[in-house]
Amino acid sequence: MATPEELVDQVNRRWDDFQNLTATVEIQATLVKQQQGSATDYPKCRGFIVMEKPNHLRVVGLYLGVRVFNMASDGKTFTLLIPPKNKAIEGANSVTKKSDNQFENLRPGFFFDAMIVRGVDPEDYFTETSDTETIEDVAKKHLFTMPEYILNITRHAPNGSRRDKPVRVITFHRDDLLPSNQDLYDDKGNLESQVTYSNYVSLGDSKYPTRVVIKRPLEGIQIVLTVEKVVNNQKVLPADEFTLSIPPGTQIQHLQ
Repeated sequence: MATPEELVDQVNRRWDDFQNLTATVEIQATLVKQQQGSATDYPKCRGFIVMEKPNHLRVVGLYLGVRVFNMASDGKTFTLLIPPKNKAIEGANSVTKKSDNQFENLRPGFFFDAMIVRGVDPEDYFTETSDTETIEDVAKKHLFTMPEYILNITRHAPNGSRRDKPVRVITFHRDDLLPSNQDLYDDKGNLESQVTYSNYVSLGDSKYPTRVVIKRPLEGIQIVLTVEKVVNNQKVLPADEFTLSIPPGTQIQHLQ
């Protein structure tokens, strides 16, 4: 049985080994309107994702070979170009004012934190529990249980509060200690993202999931990423990889 310290060491070691990542992906977004009981699937698009520690991000989407969006973030601010609409969106990585448009409340930080399981900060506290997950074997037409470890990560609340705030909950399969799920909470303790990782492939000395499902309960959005190719820890990335210039004449929207 793995101890909590061993699980934390596993997470920290994978995070320390990560420097940057370039992935070719297929992206499927779904917008869920719970009050209306409806769900809208957006057309799948191909694209690529570039990530670099600590929180630099670039995401490009292509539909039928045409670039439909291009987003870059330096970790503090981001720029999103939408060429078909001749539009650009700029803003901070963190939301200061909620928008009625669900997609406008998605910022690069959530995407980075979903794609990579970060290490555990020194000021965080952690506990471990055990559980089992019921999985359906479609080929053999039966259910079986998969034992799991669950790492609960919390942080002391400010102002002398006696209640800790949830930060993350990471679930590991017991056989390989690779993350299978990660729940991430915002500063108010609300569940912000639910992420599942599956279909791991070897990538040098490490492994990476080729299917990542990101659910955003507060916005009613789900993003499914099918990873087709991954290049890990390139020695040199382009100097301007995480910056974008807005073409003259583009309509610019500023988000808070």
